[in-house]
This record gives sequence, C-alpha cells and structure tokens, in this order.
Amino acid sequence: MSRSSPGAVRADLEDVFRRDYPLVVGVAARVLGSRDQAEDVAQDVFLSFGRTTVPAGEARGWLSVAAAHTALNLLRSGRRRASREEFSAVAQDAVVSDVADAVVTREERRRVRTALARLPRTQAVALVLRHSGLSYTEVAAALDLSPGSVGTTVRRAESALRKELNRHASSL
Repeated sequence: MSRSSPGAVRADLEDVFRRDYPLVVGVAARVLGSRDQAEDVAQDVFLSFGRTTVPAGEARGWLSVAAAHTALNLLRSGRRRASREEFSAVAQDAVVSDVADAVVTREERRRVRTALARLPRTQAVALVLRHSGLSYTEVAAALDLSPGSVGTTVRRAESALRKELNRHASSL
C-alpha cells in the first residue's frame, strides 16, 4: 500500500480501529494499570498506525507492539499521573476488605510496573503481549521472533521480573 500524499490517512483505519481498539487498550492497561492512560496510548498508537503502510492483516501485531512500547515509554519516563491512578485503583478495588489491603495491593502493582520498566525491551513486550492474550504465534509475528523462541523469551522475562522484584524488595 502506498500513500497518496504526505500525511494521508489510510482508508482502512476505521475498520482496524473498531476491530483492534479493545486489544490496544488492554495491552497498554496491563503495562500502566490505568484505563485512562491506556486510552491515551491507544489514541497515539492509532494516530501512528493511520500514517503507516502496514498491511491490515499484520495490524494486530503491529498495534500490540506499538501499544506495549508506547506504554513502556510512558512508564519509564515517569510522566504517570500517580495520584490519579492511586485513587482509581482504590475505587476499582471495591471488593478490598480494608484500607491496609488496598494500600498493599496498590504498592504491589506499582512495584511490578517499576520492575517491568527495567526489563530488556523485547522481554518486557513479549511478556505483556503474552499476558494480554496473544498466542505464541501472534507474539512471534509481532516481535519478528521464531515461534519456538517466544516461550523461552517469556520465561526469561518472568524470571528477570521476579529477580528485579526480589532485588528491589531486599534493598528496602
């Protein structure tokens, strides 16, 4: 597909948006823990996608990776709206029995996100995509890996995440 003019928006953007918006928001929300921020990420990702020549059949993988990268960049940059997220997390956890449980849960989520941001990029993205429901084949295609290496990459990412969490916990 070639662009008709600089800045032209692809004709299939609306169809791809309708089909893949929930996936993009879900991937970003897994990284950020905030639906509002995930929706902002999705908007940025679809704006970028609208200017690409990525075939529609490859859109799901491209969008998933772009959502993970954009969310990780936001996470790593520290531009997160922490107080808003904390309020949102407490509001969403209405089932939590008391304030202490809510604080522990919120703190644990923050620690996991911080550790995720420290992982090598490919590992972090593979882990997020796999836990967002993409199959090994889809993760492999999205990250240009062999399908056989996805399981190894995800296991290494999980191990690195555990080590990062343990390292951080022991330094407290």
